Amino acid sequence: MTDWIRKWFNVVIISLLLIIGCAVGLLWDNYRSESKDDSRYVINQVRLQVSDIMLFLEQYNGEIKDDPTLQDTLQALSQDHQVSLIFAQLDGRIMYNSSPNNTLQHIHLKTSLHYDLYHARVEKDAYSIAFPVVDEVSQIQVGNAIFGMSASRVVPKKSYATPLFLFTMITLLLLILCLLMVLIKNKVHRDIIQPIHHLKDSSEAIMKGNYEQEATHVIMDEIGEVYAVFDQMRMEIMHLNLRRDEQEKAQKELITNISHEIKTPLTTLRAYIEAIREGVCPDMASVMEYVDVMHNNADTMTRLTEDLLLHALQELGQISVTLTEQYSRDMLLKILQPMGHYVRTTGVDFIEPTDIPNMLIRADANRLEQVISNLIANALKHTSAGDSITVNIELSLGQLKITIADTGKGILPQDMPFVFDRYFKGKQHLNPVNEGTGLGLSICKHIIEAHDGSISFKSVHGQGTVFHCWIPLC
Repeated sequence: MTDWIRKWFNVVIISLLLIIGCAVGLLWDNYRSESKDDSRYVINQVRLQVSDIMLFLEQYNGEIKDDPTLQDTLQALSQDHQVSLIFAQLDGRIMYNSSPNNTLQHIHLKTSLHYDLYHARVEKDAYSIAFPVVDEVSQIQVGNAIFGMSASRVVPKKSYATPLFLFTMITLLLLILCLLMVLIKNKVHRDIIQPIHHLKDSSEAIMKGNYEQEATHVIMDEIGEVYAVFDQMRMEIMHLNLRRDEQEKAQKELITNISHEIKTPLTTLRAYIEAIREGVCPDMASVMEYVDVMHNNADTMTRLTEDLLLHALQELGQISVTLTEQYSRDMLLKILQPMGHYVRTTGVDFIEPTDIPNMLIRADANRLEQVISNLIANALKHTSAGDSITVNIELSLGQLKITIADTGKGILPQDMPFVFDRYFKGKQHLNPVNEGTGLGLSICKHIIEAHDGSISFKSVHGQGTVFHCWIPLC
């Protein structure tokens, strides 16, 4: 579009310059024709035309009046040159007149003698031009010769070729300019105005929630680039809108699931409490068995409530992570020991680290406990009795590396890109009781990144999953 506009603009400028040049040429030609003083030139040309007559008069001026032969010669010369001749002496007496029917005998010198073109013009197409006659011998003026001739012989015919050419050029260039303007108008309307109207319609469709209407432009010019960027924006808005709808749906499902999951252990808890109150348990061993069940259900309710609270805080960007300098060994032992006991009660083998590096790190013990417990709880959902969960802690690349590996079902390849997304639960056919909220890994990622660390995983479906967490050293 820019190249096209530049080319047409250059053509228009060149045409305008040519028009201006032709107009200047017309003005110059007119000025030259008006200002040029060519009267002397014309008088000289007329003198040359009648030079033989003037020579004859200079030789025989004293004999012409009385010699018919000389008069006949002058008559013949006048006819040959297609002029009329009056030869008058200095006192105004006419010595010869080529007009046969003219009875004029005397002229008034002041009104009849004209030596310039302006006064010599007697009619529209006739001139009466006078020349002094000087005697050839004495070199004294003896009279005046007055020649009458047509204007075509006096004033040369003016040529209109140049003005006509310039006028034709101006007219042609103006027609070209008009054509250019029409073409530019059509081009602008077709390639700019119409696409902008279509883009406006697409914008209105997006405002109304119709994200399926594509904005396409055939030519990849500047307007085409705008269309391409606009369509990318449309797709991004459509994607964000779908994500928003999915999140809203997931949030509703989350609240519903948590409400259901809290209701189940709460119902169990109330039932066991009622049983104990009614004396169903015959001995203390039975009471302790009931208490263990109640404790497990209370833990489940606590975990669900904590996940919901962390989710709300994450939505508000208010998950507080307070980093303090502390040694890693004692902190991690306090976290792992109770978890190991709980995992073993499920029939899954728990392999603790043989040695924990005692390094100074900046960490929030409570938040790290949430990360490790979430990862272990997530591993339990994908393992069964006979599988194992291994925790290893070591130094790697100047950071504390926490590895949690399981030999469970693993993660489906199509689920791997979305593991850390909120509400994502994967496509595994899990037991609804152990399905979870889809928040745990998202919260883990948020907490680890708040420690200036990173989290990653690798998994093979059917063989297990390994999570790695890196915590920088002080």
